[in-house]
Amino acid sequence: MQKIAIYFFVILFMPCFLFAQEQQYVSGFVIDKQSGEPIPGASIIIKGTTVGTTTDFEGLYTLNKAKIGDIIVVAYIGFRTQEKTIESFNSIDFTLEEDVETLDEIVVTGYGSQRKRDITGAVALVGAEQIDEINPIKIEQALQGTVAGVNISTQSGSPGAGLNIRIRGISTNGDASPVAIIDGYQGDLGTLNPADIETITVLKDAQAAIYGTIGANGIILITTKRGRKNTAAKVEIESSIGWQETSRTLPVLNAREYGILLNEAFTNDGRFPPISNVSALDEGTDWQDELFQTAPIQRNIISLSGGSETINYSFGASTLNQQGIVGLDKSGFNRQTLRSNIGIDLSKKLTFNTSLIFTHIERKSINDFGLGSVLFNAINMPSTIPVYNEQEEYTLAPSNLGIEIINPLAQVANTYNRYKLNKLNGSFGFTYNPFDGLSITSRVGFNTAFSKGRDFSQEINYGGKVFDVTRSTVNQNSINDNDYTFDTFASYKKDLYNHHFELTAGTTVFKTWGNGLFATGFDIPNNVWENADISLANGLNTQKATGSYSYDQRRLSFFGRLQYDYNEKAYVSALIRRDSSTKFGPQNRVGVFPSFSAGYILSEEELLADSDFVDFLKLRFSYGLLGSDKIGDFLYLSQLNGEGVYVFDDELSIGRAVGIVPNSAIKWEESEQLDIGLDFIFMQRKLNITADYFVKTTNDLLIGFIPVSGILGTNAPGSGSPTVNAGEVVNKGFEFMLSYKDYFGDNFSISAAINATTLENEVTKVNNNTGYIEGGGFGVGQLAPARMQVGFPIGYFYGYQTDGVFQNRAETILHPSQLALGATASPGDFRYKDLNEDDIIDENDRTYLGDPIPDYTFGFNLGLNYKNFDFSLYTFASLGQEMIRNYERVQVYANRLDYYIERWRGEGTSNSVPRLTTKPTANNVLSDFFIEDTSFIRLQNIQLGYTLPTKFTETIKIDRLRLYITAENLLTLTNYKGYDPAASNGSPIGSGIDNGFYPTPKTITAGLNLKF
Repeated sequence: MQKIAIYFFVILFMPCFLFAQEQQYVSGFVIDKQSGEPIPGASIIIKGTTVGTTTDFEGLYTLNKAKIGDIIVVAYIGFRTQEKTIESFNSIDFTLEEDVETLDEIVVTGYGSQRKRDITGAVALVGAEQIDEINPIKIEQALQGTVAGVNISTQSGSPGAGLNIRIRGISTNGDASPVAIIDGYQGDLGTLNPADIETITVLKDAQAAIYGTIGANGIILITTKRGRKNTAAKVEIESSIGWQETSRTLPVLNAREYGILLNEAFTNDGRFPPISNVSALDEGTDWQDELFQTAPIQRNIISLSGGSETINYSFGASTLNQQGIVGLDKSGFNRQTLRSNIGIDLSKKLTFNTSLIFTHIERKSINDFGLGSVLFNAINMPSTIPVYNEQEEYTLAPSNLGIEIINPLAQVANTYNRYKLNKLNGSFGFTYNPFDGLSITSRVGFNTAFSKGRDFSQEINYGGKVFDVTRSTVNQNSINDNDYTFDTFASYKKDLYNHHFELTAGTTVFKTWGNGLFATGFDIPNNVWENADISLANGLNTQKATGSYSYDQRRLSFFGRLQYDYNEKAYVSALIRRDSSTKFGPQNRVGVFPSFSAGYILSEEELLADSDFVDFLKLRFSYGLLGSDKIGDFLYLSQLNGEGVYVFDDELSIGRAVGIVPNSAIKWEESEQLDIGLDFIFMQRKLNITADYFVKTTNDLLIGFIPVSGILGTNAPGSGSPTVNAGEVVNKGFEFMLSYKDYFGDNFSISAAINATTLENEVTKVNNNTGYIEGGGFGVGQLAPARMQVGFPIGYFYGYQTDGVFQNRAETILHPSQLALGATASPGDFRYKDLNEDDIIDENDRTYLGDPIPDYTFGFNLGLNYKNFDFSLYTFASLGQEMIRNYERVQVYANRLDYYIERWRGEGTSNSVPRLTTKPTANNVLSDFFIEDTSFIRLQNIQLGYTLPTKFTETIKIDRLRLYITAENLLTLTNYKGYDPAASNGSPIGSGIDNGFYPTPKTITAGLNLKF
């Protein structure tokens, strides 16, 4: 396979050469200049040809078919490329200087690139080497704990579930996610294979203003892998297989404990206990143990890359097959990708680049979130009930458990759905250099996706539950989403003595359009999944069975940027972008977003220039305005999407009516961002410190359902109050990163990094007549538990403060009445604080109980290399956030967590856990009893690898063979009772409500990396 691939590219790209003299071979060593260690796997090639080889583990190479006058090109990722001319056939050695993580590293910054030393904003970079160490399933996971100011939370541990990315806090009550730019075009991280990524660049401050209206929440720039010119063809293969299991189970009552507590609840109320012989009970059914399974995960990746004098190429293919720890294939995720990157020098002045990625995804899912989810049922099902009945069928949950709780294994078995996505995205473009200093680029990036979904509700009886299905149905949908980005921009560089200028100007056209079609069929033949198709469902409709939508939005932008530096010491950058979007009305269709940044390298001053301690010291400052257009379509227009009932010929007819009341003055959400930073490298570049202070103020937040006169029909079906720009949120804090790298002798090296972020989030404006926005849900029929309100963090929790437990009747009599909360207090019930001191405990006594936004986040990463062994470790910590525990069903016969063993049983027995009773109480309203600190430290990834000695790999004709074992989410230290302290549904208001999050699995993986 290797020979075929090499011969193919030789024939296709290699010009024919007539050798004027006899060919011989040349050999030598390639050495790391800083450490003195050999560099294995370095690419050695004769310039202008595809004749090449790679170094072995000792850094030795032998290059055949060489002749006097040939130029040898040596390249290795992370080091500067070096060239030498063959003057004799003696040994030719190369000493390479490190390039990655040095000041001369080139960083993509949007419509261009800069040296790392020249950057004046807050920009973070994650390279391919670090991505390989983390070996993530999804790209977002590579940012957790590696980049200060970036926080990743899981929506679910289920395979294929989404992840939430927040850069420097939550700055809006709407969509707070950053925008991904892939090879220059707007794309989607969720469909990419992490192994295809060369670099991830995060623009955290006003540098993102170059993207204008989409930059308010930050920009993530993705560069996919490309081949290198003058590099021999390389094939890389990675294959791994792993096993996943739940990282946690909740401590619920076993059968004996359940029986004791249930009987106590009855006897406390003078009722006969329902379980006559508790001593006969044993452990009973462990529903979580029955539900959770060990699930496989398998990945395979192959890539081919290389290049000649005028062409570079990189191709890749991958497969991922992951089953769920709940339901196995019922919650499985499969992803296949194909990638192609080709760059061609059409002439000395004109180059062509193209990048294409095809992704195919198939996913099945279970109900893994919310009241009535599979895990919710596993927690609340009594351990006294068996999984199967005497007929070997799934046991029905008894009616005394209420209508929400059912057998979770039956729920999984009766779940049928499938989602398929085919997506093609990529770009192609030309870069023209008419003369020295001027570069003109024109490119088109695109995304086109077709997805189909199908789910089947089988006719089934769970025993009078809300999940009962009396009529089988199948729901099918077909969705097409498209967009393209057309960029044309020019960059001109000019040096005048010690003054260096670069001017970039251009325009961008972005268009997104698509449509969706939805339909429902009834009465599936034979009531089976195999027949669940609309074409076979012939039942008569008793409700609306079809739906559709379409959209078309466009954006036109112009931008310009001026970069100046004096003597590579003092830097200034100024940019401006003008965006116009069809999402906004004529009054505010255009937005202008300016930005300014500056930097000064103090280490270039005479006082520090000759310092043996200070290698580099730079101060940075940036300020700018950015926008966000992540809102619904056409909110400035009156649309006929409401429901109307009309009378025609004395008969009622259902038709259309005006929907949500429009706001013609709606405009961009605008983010004002300030950053002051410091970059400090010292001790012979062994230590590197980056520190930033930031303030991000988001103005004109869009707030929906602003109260207006009811005469406008806002209470009609499909209608609603308008959305206006009426909010403001401020995020501010510090970021700090310290990294260390050193070599100890020839065989041992160490690298370590720690980053920390502090964050203070505060809402400073909510102009909607009430002064707050509510969100989320707790229990059944209770008041909204989360709020956005002036003076508090966005999405904070709002409820009652407890003041211990009533110990006797006298305390209940002397305390203000709690009847307004649902029941008169008795000994053993919670005592709530009368915060407004009106002698009544009611909804006016609710207050701040905590918030889901962490005060501090930390990441610690460690890398060790000893001879042929390599070791890496990644940890992440999040401190100061809270979560609402909402996965317990308040029902007499439901199971409970084992903290109820410490319940109140009489005066002096407990002051924190209330009594057990079968009667109504106020103990279950939202209070600090249900709020938990979710601070945690997690060992995210640990990997041990071994590279086989060169003597062995040479015998089997390969360049490198590495074996490794990886453990993910191996350990989480937290006091939180729930499954996952890092989980979040992603909503800014209501994100920290745990309805039974599907846990992030613990995974052990073994694999190999092969290069030849």
